[in-house]
Amino acid sequence: MDWYNTLEKPSWTPDPSFIGTMWSILYPIIIVSFAYVFIQAFRGKFPKKVAIPFAINLVANVIFTPIQFGLRNLTLASIDILVIWGTIVWMILAIWKHNRYVAVAQIPYLMWVSVATVLQLSINIMNF
Repeated sequence: MDWYNTLEKPSWTPDPSFIGTMWSILYPIIIVSFAYVFIQAFRGKFPKKVAIPFAINLVANVIFTPIQFGLRNLTLASIDILVIWGTIVWMILAIWKHNRYVAVAQIPYLMWVSVATVLQLSINIMNF
């Protein structure tokens, strides 16, 4: 975190405690909705292709922190968060006709990742 704290950031950067709180709210929603989609796809109740954006999003989300803080690669982290954002949109579209509750449950995730994406891109540009 020492490295991250030395980076230039926009004035509107959320406090780290707020960021932690947001993820504490979102992760249970993500875990339950993703597990539901994977289980339904595995059981054949949803087409397996519906689970693809959820799987890509899960991988991209998990690797963000190692890229950002382990590799300290802002550009690669920016690409990764764009993948995360894009797959959330894809997830909502893919699941909509199968389960609208799961689709709507992704809206807070999309909203937060939209803010995080603009923040990440801003930090990348400011520190390029």
